Amino acid sequence: MTSEALNPNRPEEEQALLEVRELKKYFPVRTGFGKKVTLKAVDNVTFSIKKGETLGLVGESGCGKTTLGRTILRLEEPTGGDILFSGETILGKKMNDYRKKMQIVFQDPYASLDPRKTVADTIGEAMDIHKMYASKSERQEKILELMKQVGLNRDFYNRFPHEFSGGQRQRIGIARALSVNPELIVCDEPVSALDVSIQAQIINMLEELQETEKLTYLFIAHNLAVVKHISDRVGVMYLGHLVELTTSNELYQHPAHPYTEMLLSAIPVADPDLSASKERIILEGDIPSPMYPPSGCPFRIRCPRATEKCKEAMPELREIAPGHFAACHNI
Repeated sequence: MTSEALNPNRPEEEQALLEVRELKKYFPVRTGFGKKVTLKAVDNVTFSIKKGETLGLVGESGCGKTTLGRTILRLEEPTGGDILFSGETILGKKMNDYRKKMQIVFQDPYASLDPRKTVADTIGEAMDIHKMYASKSERQEKILELMKQVGLNRDFYNRFPHEFSGGQRQRIGIARALSVNPELIVCDEPVSALDVSIQAQIINMLEELQETEKLTYLFIAHNLAVVKHISDRVGVMYLGHLVELTTSNELYQHPAHPYTEMLLSAIPVADPDLSASKERIILEGDIPSPMYPPSGCPFRIRCPRATEKCKEAMPELREIAPGHFAACHNI
């Protein structure tokens, strides 16, 4: 998708909160005999997210979803491209003010919390950095209110992470993200490490918080059923590239890219009769290494539609229907 697809002349109410333009994140990797190769974790990705929207991002492990989220927040510095927040680039600027506007909820609720800090200190850390209270009593009041918002008992205030379950720890992480009143939250597979019953509770809470706090989400996941439930639009990534982008309903009803078709065919169906009649698309071969990607389209060596043209040129993410973008030569 070209940057022209992100029209800066749209009415203000439709202007994107976040715009990612031709974003790249490459890592130098040392191989044997002192050689270096470039790992293209994110390669030329463009999309936008409107205020109050949830954009889901899906793909296989290693496709670059998490790196993309971290690069948007500049936890990783981009190799190329641009990131705009409320129409202004954040590259080359100090991130202190943007840290208040953009937060992240990490995948692992066990590794993302400091075991030496109490719940109060974990939630209040960002508030301390940004001096968001006038007194200790105001700090305590704000922390208790955040705990209430995410369903944590006030008695947990002085407890430590090891005393909690995975779901409770993730609630602490969400409260920490909310503590600075952000506009955008990157949710990096926030429920993948949790039991299914707890996943539903966390997803429902995120939806309620989005409505009450006017939040915008970039929701990264590999569970397509979860993404369908929470997302307004969905982007599909493969080997560092965005290969399809459209509304959630359109993606699930009319997938265009062959990789998207494969992912959707793999969703389990609870009804045994429907499951037996459902056609499963089995792909041959393994996902290529991002250090040694194939020429042309990165999906071509596994794609049943591949032609000679797919070897020669990378397909551009283009609009194939109103609001529906796909990167494939054969659509």
